[in-house]
Amino acid sequence: MRTDFLSIPLLALISMSPAVGEQDYGLTAEKTYQMKTAAPEQILFIDVRDPVEIQFVGFTDSVDLNIPFLLVDRFQWSEQHNRFEMTRNPDFIKFIDQALKNKGLTREARIITMCRSGSARGEPSATFLRENGFPNAFFVIHGFQGNAVSEGKHTGRRLLNGWQNSDLPWSNRVPAEKIFRPKPPESSD
Repeated sequence: MRTDFLSIPLLALISMSPAVGEQDYGLTAEKTYQMKTAAPEQILFIDVRDPVEIQFVGFTDSVDLNIPFLLVDRFQWSEQHNRFEMTRNPDFIKFIDQALKNKGLTREARIITMCRSGSARGEPSATFLRENGFPNAFFVIHGFQGNAVSEGKHTGRRLLNGWQNSDLPWSNRVPAEKIFRPKPPESSD
C-alpha cells in the first residue's frame, strides 16, 4: 500500500482528535503539546493572556504567538473584583487572521488557545473564534498555570494540572518576536 507523504501529518492530526471531556473542544496540555509537536505547521497555537501576565508568569516556545483575547484596561479599576478591568481585544479576529495567513493557513485550520487557567479566556476565546468563522478552534483545559490547590500548606497556589505542572517545556524568557506589542497611538501633532 502506498502512503502519500503529505497525508502523514493529516493522519497524525486525525488520530489526535480531542477526547470528549470537560468540553467538546477542550484539550489537555499534554495532548496540545503532542499535536503541536507532530504537526507544528498545521496548527496555530495562541497564548491569549495579557503580555504583562506572561512576563511575570512564564511562556512556552511551543506557542506561535501571544494574541490577547482580553486586555487589561489600566484606566478602569473594579472595586468588586479588586483588580483592573479587562476588555475584549477589538482586533482579536484581525490578528488571528493575520497569524493564519503568515503560516499559510486558512480559517479551517486547527487553532488552539491557552490562557492562565483555561476558563476565563481560553474557553471563551475558542468559543468566540468558533462563532466567528473558525470551526476548528480549541482551548487548553486548565491553561498555562492550572488549578489552585484548595487545602494544605500550598492552598491558593496553582500547582495542579495545566502546562507548567505537566512537565512540558516553558521558561520565564519571553521571546520578543512572539509577544503582543501593539503599536502606540499616532500623535495628533
